[in-house]
Amino acid sequence: MTKHDNERNYNDEERKKRMTMTKNKKRNISRLGGSGLSLDAFANAKSNNSQYNPSLIKKQRELYKNAKNVQKYRKMLKQQNQHNDPSVAERHVENLNEPEEDNKDKNERRKRKKDSAFSLEELYKKQHEEKEKERMEREAIFQEKKEQREKAEAHRKTLRQKMLKKTRKGQPVMKYRIEHLLETIQSSAKNAAGN
Repeated sequence: MTKHDNERNYNDEERKKRMTMTKNKKRNISRLGGSGLSLDAFANAKSNNSQYNPSLIKKQRELYKNAKNVQKYRKMLKQQNQHNDPSVAERHVENLNEPEEDNKDKNERRKRKKDSAFSLEELYKKQHEEKEKERMEREAIFQEKKEQREKAEAHRKTLRQKMLKKTRKGQPVMKYRIEHLLETIQSSAKNAAGN
């Protein structure tokens, strides 16, 4: 081989290495989802406010709450001004001067309102009683389940203690194990006879 052939082989090997490196680089870039961000793009992405920001959300919530409170306050002021307004008192005096027929109609309306208020109160009481009954039933069921759970837990604990008992030489006590087997066989026989 000549010197020229050696250089050509060396150049071919170099070219193959570069090609495999570029292939690997392209594969890694596509695997990672594209090329990395430039420093400017990274800084701009960090400063962008489109991301989730809990402090900003908290501020917006506070602003909303404050606006609501201001609205309620203004509404109350308006109602108080209406009560203190002399025109309201004048209207009331005019209503007293109206004929009796209008007063009868108004009395009937008031009675209806009272009746409706009374029926609403009864309805509320009924609903409240029903909810109370449901709550008591749920509590009773919960208490019953809790008692059953505690009872089963105590039974498992005693059974475990019996099963873990050992003789002086470290052998398990067979008496309790045989009793347990007998109980399981009897219960399975009862279940089979019941079905």
